[in-house]
Amino acid sequence: MKPLSIAFIRQRYAQDGGAERFVARTLEALRMHQGGQDVRVTLITREWSQGDGFDVILVNPFYVGRVWRDWSFSCAVRKLLRTQQFDIVQSHERIPGCDIYRAGDGVHREWLYQRARVLPWWGRLAQAINPYHLYVKYAEKGVFTSPQLKAAICNSNMVKAEIQRYFGVAEHKLHVLYNGVNLEQFNPALRTHRAGVRARYGIPNDAALFLFVGSGFERKGVAALLDAMARLAPLTYLLIVGRDRKSKRYQRRARKLGLAERVIFTGSQADVKPFYGAADALVLPTLYDPFPNVALEAMASGLPVITSRSCGAAEFVGSDGFVCDALDVTALADAMRTVASGGAASMNPRARVAGLSFAAMTDSLRRIYSALSR
Repeated sequence: MKPLSIAFIRQRYAQDGGAERFVARTLEALRMHQGGQDVRVTLITREWSQGDGFDVILVNPFYVGRVWRDWSFSCAVRKLLRTQQFDIVQSHERIPGCDIYRAGDGVHREWLYQRARVLPWWGRLAQAINPYHLYVKYAEKGVFTSPQLKAAICNSNMVKAEIQRYFGVAEHKLHVLYNGVNLEQFNPALRTHRAGVRARYGIPNDAALFLFVGSGFERKGVAALLDAMARLAPLTYLLIVGRDRKSKRYQRRARKLGLAERVIFTGSQADVKPFYGAADALVLPTLYDPFPNVALEAMASGLPVITSRSCGAAEFVGSDGFVCDALDVTALADAMRTVASGGAASMNPRARVAGLSFAAMTDSLRRIYSALSR
């Protein structure tokens, strides 16, 4: 029997990345779906570190700047595909003409709309004429309006609705596939790290400790989070785990708000699990996030999540967490105050994500491929 030939497109492939873990799960699902038939997978990428179970074609044209980077890669990939024969082409980049597109970054138009809410008038103008944003919107439209598109994999119902609203993609082409979470690694037993992490950062054991995990502070709502912290009682602390090119600006803002002792910027951490064990809640008032893995990890670890309506994970929070507008500092502070006063003690966030194992994710992928092969 002829092997099923599938190409995955990912501009940069680092084995430990989120998109790469998704590719690994897709490989597993394909092998299970084919029932023993060989599956030959080819990764098309600019940059490859390592990985098993697939061939690699490096496509790395010269570029200067973000627009040329994405455009040149797209052109080179499409040229390559005209000379190669694949049964399925699945792209994780905005490249028109693929059979399957994984909308892991959501919809760029919606991100720009949400970001514009916090920009001054001149910032909104600059965003509107920014060449990179114009290119991404052009490429994104090309993906979703291409007659070759058979399926778009969305990581939340929020993203699915946005694709329908902006591009009118048919319902049968849109498949919601939630990210998986390692339920064994992320579990309430991480609470054993509580005392150690708190001692390291000088946080009292009886203080309410909130946790933020993420990079890209503007997008993830750190400014609103700091404003909310300024409204809380003194015995509340915040750990900000992650990096940002403008981190010092946020540190200055924290000092200006009188939060220098209660807001601690830890920088990036190789292992975030101990931080989940030390905290009382994860706070992620993101302006736009299709589906952050950190929300799933926190909930699996037993932490209630306080997040925004423009976060794909909000559809899982329900009554075991809090959801508000990303810019509603009052509502955000109220939710944090509820946690600090013990009002979240009866919540069971882990139960909300109990069905999101990697095995369940693989099963969902297999069903998508089965639907496409009918």
